[in-house]
Amino acid sequence: MSPRTRKGRAVARRPMGRRRIRRPARRRQRGDDRLTGLLVAAVIAVALVVAVVNWLLAHWWILAVVGVLAVLAGSGWLYHKHQQARWEAVRAQGLRFGLSQLDSLHHSRFEDVVRDLMHRDGCPDAVRVGGGGDLGADVKATDPYGRRWVIQCKHRRNGLAGSAVGTPDLQVLNGTARQVHGADVAVIVTNGRVTAPALKFAEQQRLHVVDRHTLAAWVSGSRPLWDLLRAVPPPRKPTRRLPGQGARPHSGRER
Repeated sequence: MSPRTRKGRAVARRPMGRRRIRRPARRRQRGDDRLTGLLVAAVIAVALVVAVVNWLLAHWWILAVVGVLAVLAGSGWLYHKHQQARWEAVRAQGLRFGLSQLDSLHHSRFEDVVRDLMHRDGCPDAVRVGGGGDLGADVKATDPYGRRWVIQCKHRRNGLAGSAVGTPDLQVLNGTARQVHGADVAVIVTNGRVTAPALKFAEQQRLHVVDRHTLAAWVSGSRPLWDLLRAVPPPRKPTRRLPGQGARPHSGRER
């Protein structure tokens, strides 16, 4: 082999040797850069934590407010779970309630009770529609005799000690039940009391009032609501009597 050839091969090997030496150096450099970045990030994170802790110590009342809110949220969650458990227990007893149970319910749960009682009485299409913009109807249902029921619910947490249902409440029902919702029977249900002028207005306008006493009879037994009210419109269609119903489907007693 000529000297010139050996010299060319030697020259060709040098760059390869240099590249092999540079690669580990570059890897080390990248590793160092990553470590430096992690250290900088850790320092910044620690600095932020210290700053936040110092700020909170200077504004300790915020911690107190957050703690109170957390306690309230936890209490609300536990109360909701407790109410749900009670609700399911009552449902398992065949939809019979005590007035104290009704008093403790949220107003939306009270509407659910009225809906389920109508369903129990034989109204398979009973539905709760209460909420913003309900136009005076919280529950709608069609009874086995073809009559359309529109029910407005007025729940009072303090029962008889709560505010009384007055004439303005009846006026809302009277203005929408038949004209807007097509009711044959317009009813207002409350676990509280009703003023004397409101009862007089209801009688004049052919509205039905279920006060606390009538409600107690309805929720504690198996008699349908139309057996507890008087002057209910006659059936729209003939139907077989359901088990547990009274002898007169469209008459009864209203208090």
